[in-house]
Amino acid sequence: MQAGVYLHIPFCKSQCSYCDFATDVYRDSGAVERYVDALCREIKSEPPALVGGRTSGEPHRNTNWPAANAAGSDIDTVYFGGGTPSLIDPEQVEKIIDSVFSVFSVADSAEITMEMNPATVTPEKLAAFRELGINRASFGVQTFNDRDLKLLARGHNANDARNTFKMLREAGFDNVSFDLIAGLPGQTMDDWKVNLDEAIKMSPEHISLYLLEIHESTPLAEQIRSGRRTPIDEELAAEMYEVMLDRLAASGYEQYEISNFSKPGFESRHNTKYWQLEPVYGFGVSAHSFDGQERYANERDTERYVEMIETDASAEVMREVAHLASEFVFLGLRMQNGIDLKGFAEKFGFDLMEKYNDELAEIIDSGLIETANGNLRLTRKGKLFSNEVSAVFV
Repeated sequence: MQAGVYLHIPFCKSQCSYCDFATDVYRDSGAVERYVDALCREIKSEPPALVGGRTSGEPHRNTNWPAANAAGSDIDTVYFGGGTPSLIDPEQVEKIIDSVFSVFSVADSAEITMEMNPATVTPEKLAAFRELGINRASFGVQTFNDRDLKLLARGHNANDARNTFKMLREAGFDNVSFDLIAGLPGQTMDDWKVNLDEAIKMSPEHISLYLLEIHESTPLAEQIRSGRRTPIDEELAAEMYEVMLDRLAASGYEQYEISNFSKPGFESRHNTKYWQLEPVYGFGVSAHSFDGQERYANERDTERYVEMIETDASAEVMREVAHLASEFVFLGLRMQNGIDLKGFAEKFGFDLMEKYNDELAEIIDSGLIETANGNLRLTRKGKLFSNEVSAVFV
């Protein structure tokens, strides 16, 4: 089984009003360089252990990593997430990529993704990223409505998004993903249709579409609590999701996960690893890892992360044994094909339908879930209530 590598770059031009990720505003190039050095040190000094390469109670450090790596843990996806990774310099990206390649055996056909935001790149910068092997761009459009972009405090306008996409194509990026958000405060159905129509017309290879979530600690949550922004209309957001399904299907995009659609052959190979419980090794502030048995996570504060790496070369603050069967169900139901019931029984040693017979009968009767060709999967209606369905198996 091939694993993936996730690299967290926390820096952003500004703080988005809805964002709950571990991010920092880019103010000091020296602080960025120090962070990159720490990230590279973590990759080289303390990569996570392979499945079975570490016993419970052992420290995170694995001094035999290069030898262990030869035992079938080749990497076939690398993902720069954030934050806004496209803010850092190509020289810093090269340093990080060199560190990854010095430790991991990276497949020649590896998917190497970088999250990018409009107005954070130039043609020269994109050409340099492409030369370094970045072959997929995850592009944070969010909306083509300038009013809504101000609401989100995105730091760019719709024309910035159009121009950046044009630059991506000119730089040779032929695998581009758009992120769009539905259910924004005050967003109408007409607004949403305009977003969809423009995205489809631009024809990226992949589209990720999300219903806005309000996290309590964010500025947008406070704006809604204080009455400065209208609350989210959940019924309208559900209708937007239905419209999205129809329009994307009619335009040649295949849904392969609840929020993700692609042209044939352009599914996100990296993100699919999370949904299929495959190993992903995370580096950087707040990065999470899964080695097939355990999950572990790094310190969430950037300054503290850097200090921990500089002192001990480890920033791990959490490790726990994964609840594999329930996680496999929760994540598998997000996929369009759902869960192979026979394969599940072979993997975990029990019949899912038999164990949850009463609960499943109820949600099947409610039209939220169905069995087809030996798979248990969400219905179209069930995709709107996926969290409620998954709670049955927790």
